[in-house]
Amino acid sequence: MTSPLATEAAPFGRLLIAMATPFTPDGGLDLDAAAALATHLVDSGADGIVVSGTTGESPTTTGEEDGRLLAAVLEAVGDRATIVAGIGTNDTRHTVELAEQAVRIGSHGLLLVSPYYSKPPQSGILANIDAVIDAAGDTPIMLYDIPGRTGVEISEATYAELESRRTVLAVKDASGDLARAARLRASSRLAIYSGDDVVNLPFFAIGAVGTVSVVGHVASAHIKQMIEAVDAGDLARAREIDNEILPLTAAIMGQTQGAIAAKAAMVELGIIPSAAVRLPLTPATDDQVQVIRTALKDAGLLA
Repeated sequence: MTSPLATEAAPFGRLLIAMATPFTPDGGLDLDAAAALATHLVDSGADGIVVSGTTGESPTTTGEEDGRLLAAVLEAVGDRATIVAGIGTNDTRHTVELAEQAVRIGSHGLLLVSPYYSKPPQSGILANIDAVIDAAGDTPIMLYDIPGRTGVEISEATYAELESRRTVLAVKDASGDLARAARLRASSRLAIYSGDDVVNLPFFAIGAVGTVSVVGHVASAHIKQMIEAVDAGDLARAREIDNEILPLTAAIMGQTQGAIAAKAAMVELGIIPSAAVRLPLTPATDDQVQVIRTALKDAGLLA
């Protein structure tokens, strides 16, 4: 299945949202809310949606739930946006099972985080990627490099080895290392996506084609405008836009885990009915919600 927004330069689109997974107040999967949220995000300007990623609380959802969520989002907006399934786990066998399921359901792409906790050597990271490539056929793959969560980064030598893997098209870079990202952009065919909203602007400035955003749940228009300003060579305007949402970015990404804060922000805006999360995550505190509420108002998003 082909993404409706795929281009050679930005194979998954420009602005993707790492979608939070709506749950009912008792912790059940809320597919109606998920479809409505996906529709809202695309209507608000998102080019793509990543389901069952970290912000989707994937460590706490079952493979069966991941499949139902992916199907619901594809049905809701799959003809208008790139739908990417998060399939990475710390067990390659399970990752392959999730990849095969996502391909059967019709995902436009796969997001593959490096195996976490185990801290595998680079040979293990590469073998894990190759196992998914073999299972996924022609389905495009976006790697997810986030050493702060996995405990190990994808080395530059491994990226060089991946040049020959034709279905690996991009990397969501949450390494925080701008110098390395710039080298990768200059030396690799892979499209670079910012994986951390705090550094979206500097990533765009060094040539990232887009972002996989959490703050975009509520501020997609701002981020799209920032991308357009960078494309036009107007970095001064891009900085102005970034300044407008920096407090909101801090409120969502700097107080607690992103899924917690994104859900709290969306409840404030009436986008989803419940801010429920699954343990070990816990809901935002009253003080955290107040900071989010203030930041939404200051950004002109809440009356």
